[in-house]
Amino acid sequence: MLIDLRKLLSGTEDELTVSACLDMDKFDDGLNSYEIVSKEPFELKIVKVGKSKLHIICSGSVDMNIPCDRCLKSVLTSVSFDIDDAVEMEENASEDEEPEEKDYIDGYNLDVDKLVFGEILLLIPGKTLCKEDCKGLCLRCGANLNEGECGCDRE
Repeated sequence: MLIDLRKLLSGTEDELTVSACLDMDKFDDGLNSYEIVSKEPFELKIVKVGKSKLHIICSGSVDMNIPCDRCLKSVLTSVSFDIDDAVEMEENASEDEEPEEKDYIDGYNLDVDKLVFGEILLLIPGKTLCKEDCKGLCLRCGANLNEGECGCDRE
């Protein structure tokens, strides 16, 4: 979803509140791809706080199927995000600013998917387990040991 920022930047409006939703059906970070099962619309608020500075505020959550790190069974994982970010829109922004901060701004448009993608990337759990005592897979035959012993000699 793209949001047009021209009214804010021209001074016509000082605040913009939008019911935003994600267009992406999969979360693909380049290494892994997770199916997004549920994504609720969320309220995105953009406030003009200076001549060319915008303050972006929103919170929401997505539910994704992430494979268990031990047995590869799909685990429904909810990732909640809170965004509270300030963006300088001028080309000659301070040298301290990193280009990654503005990758979701393209011209006068804010790309909601790219904005939320960066937050989800930071919030995905480092380790996902289907249950705390998951036994994983047999190293010989690949059987799921949570469903029973496979009979392989593991000594």
